[in-house]
Amino acid sequence: MANILAIETSCDETAVAIVARGREILSNQVASQIETHARFGGVVPEIASRQHLLALNPLIRTALAEAGLDWDGIDAVAVTQGPGLVGALLIGVSAAKAIAWALGKPVLAVNHMAGHIYANMLAGPVRFPLVCLVVSGGHTELIYMERDLDFRLLGQTRDDAAGEAFDKVARILDLGYPGGPAVDRLARQGSDVLDFPRALLEEGSLDFSFSGLKTAVLNYCHNVRQRGQEVNKADVAASFQAAVVDVLVQKTAQAVRQLRPATLLAAGGVAANSRLRAALAELARQENVALGIPPPELCTDNAAMIAAAAWPLFASNRHSPLSFTAVPDLDLAAVVENC
Repeated sequence: MANILAIETSCDETAVAIVARGREILSNQVASQIETHARFGGVVPEIASRQHLLALNPLIRTALAEAGLDWDGIDAVAVTQGPGLVGALLIGVSAAKAIAWALGKPVLAVNHMAGHIYANMLAGPVRFPLVCLVVSGGHTELIYMERDLDFRLLGQTRDDAAGEAFDKVARILDLGYPGGPAVDRLARQGSDVLDFPRALLEEGSLDFSFSGLKTAVLNYCHNVRQRGQEVNKADVAASFQAAVVDVLVQKTAQAVRQLRPATLLAAGGVAANSRLRAALAELARQENVALGIPPPELCTDNAAMIAAAAWPLFASNRHSPLSFTAVPDLDLAAVVENC
């Protein structure tokens, strides 16, 4: 059966999953810390680490019970090594190594961003080669893969990630935390009528930039309020979201046209955004390429995606030594270096 117990604690979600053969989810448990951090307007690393300590063991017990397994039914333990908050990562890494050592089973160190990409494998078969747009709170990247665990970086953000820009604009509009879903919901009530910039950088580049867009939104809202007028938050949200999606899709289209992959994927928390999903579906139709986007619950941080990314490592016997540790700035290129 080859059941992998996976642990994800890279930021503010404590997650445990058990996945069979890297594809069949037997249990996928997530303990959210949104309410804990909402009053601070963002994640407080020290609090996140303490919450992981409190939540992890009960979550493991729940996952085993839901999967109908005891410890003898676990064949390997996977865990997020990075990138992420170092204190939060260490909670998961320490637990995974302890469990693997006690069971005498292999441990598999997984890159968090690889996990987001491999969440697509849980939704159905994926054909290589592929281009994947990875969009989350800390990352915006275009990745090309010719085969399993072969990651080629095509472009990345030079400043704010798309998800980070969503959170900052949500704060400007007093929409609360987390910002991405709040902006998406409000944007459906507004119109794209404001001329916010689309930063495409130099011709031919597949890099992204969202810092200037965030500043444009801040300046617009400040100027409106300075004139004693009320900001139309719905129109701001819709116009901002349109600007982000336009850039993401234009860059992705450029990569698809250059490389002609068999499949186009999207991954990461921002891949749950309704306007982005619709725009990528239209792009895939125009370019006659297969499209894969995980269901929204697999776009946000979860442990099933970590198990999916660990599967090719397990299947090829590329286990990690117990000496590995958390790496907060872990690069995708290092995904198999600990094996």
